[in-house]
This record gives sequence, structure tokens and C-alpha cells, in this order.
Amino acid sequence: MIIDTSELDATAAYKLLIGSIVPRAIGWVSTLSVDGVANLAPISFFTAVGRKPPMVSLTMQPRSTGELKDTFTNIRDTGEFVTNLVSLPQAHLMHRTAQEFPSDVDEFDAVGLEKAPSEVVAAPRVRDAPIHFECRLERIIPVGDLDDHVVWGIVERVHLRDDLYLDRGRVDTAALAPVGRLAAEYTLVENVFTTPLDEGVLDARGGRMRRLDEYDPEFSPIDTDAWSPSGSVRTER
Repeated sequence: MIIDTSELDATAAYKLLIGSIVPRAIGWVSTLSVDGVANLAPISFFTAVGRKPPMVSLTMQPRSTGELKDTFTNIRDTGEFVTNLVSLPQAHLMHRTAQEFPSDVDEFDAVGLEKAPSEVVAAPRVRDAPIHFECRLERIIPVGDLDDHVVWGIVERVHLRDDLYLDRGRVDTAALAPVGRLAAEYTLVENVFTTPLDEGVLDARGGRMRRLDEYDPEFSPIDTDAWSPSGSVRTER
């Protein structure tokens, strides 16, 4: 199959990107509006972009209604945000914060998450997340024709759970149990390896991914009422 992307609309291109660039790290982004309302949303177009100073990147599309997301407008208007790492214990509440709440709703309160204060930015952190980056806005880059935006932020403070910080500034990644984003679903990062692998291991890794939930291996949430075209939560399953 060869696909000419010039023939795709935005939805079709998006589906190909999110189904092919996997797994993606989730930036669970907390912000504060200019009116002091806390916002929390998972952004899976998230990565590191610089070392000195350390910088991260978020790419945000508008809401399903076409309006700019609160996360974006809060960052634009205040110049601050926090990215919180999602590990398995926070996965369900993270998913719930993908819902498109009204702008005057504190999403920490709406889903029952506890805040922790930040050191140098006003936006709160997710208390139980294992790693937090406090960030100040470095630049905003408009992308394409549909009001997408890339945000670069300078990481000014890093909060790590004490047991994760190793000698020489390393992070004990094998202790994180991080959750990544696939297309319509999530994945738990629970395997590590170095190459080359034994041929017996390679031969044993066939077929579909193992599901951690109760669904059939062929299940897709896209086929349920809990899914919307934007990928946000529509209802509780």
C-alpha cells in the first residue's frame, strides 16, 4: 500500500500519523488560566527538542468544535505549563481529562486529582505523577492551515520521585511503568531489552499485542460510543 498524502484530508492524515508513530509519550499538561482555573489535558504530540536549555515540544490541534484548546490558550496567555508523566496508576484519570470540559471547570476537581504546588510557575502539578517538568513558554509556531500550533517550553524545574533518581543524574526508567499512546488506545511500557535478541525470543513474538483489559484482541474503542473523531472522551465506558 502506497498512499499519496496530497490526496488525504486532515482526518485521514491524522489517523495515519497516530497509527504509525507509536508508542508516543504523553505530556499530561497542567496549566492555569488567567482567571485562575486549573486545566489538565493529555497531549501525545509531545517530545524533547533541546538540551541547553532543556526544552520540550507540544503540538496541539483545536477542540472538536474548532475552538482553540484551553491548554493552548492558557499557555499562550500565561507563558507557563507543567508536563506530568503518566504511569499506570494514573492512566484512567489521565484518560478522563481528555474530555472537553467547559473552560470554567477545574479539571483536577472534576476527575478527583490532587494538586501539588510548583516551584517557579503558577500551574499546579499532578501530585501522584512520578516526574514533572515546570516549563516557561519559549515560542509558539503555527502549523498548517487548521489552527494547529507547536509550543516549545523551557524546562526550568524537574521533579522526580526520590527512588527514580540514580547516580550521575540518571533516571531509573525501568521503575516508571510509563503509559504511552497508540492510535485510539494506550500501551504500558513494561519490557526492556538490548540488541541483538536471541532468535528464540524473536520467533516467539508473533501475533497481536497482549491486552491488559478484558476486551477481545480485535476490539477497538473507535467502534464504541466513548470515542469521538477528535480522540477525546465522550462518555465513561
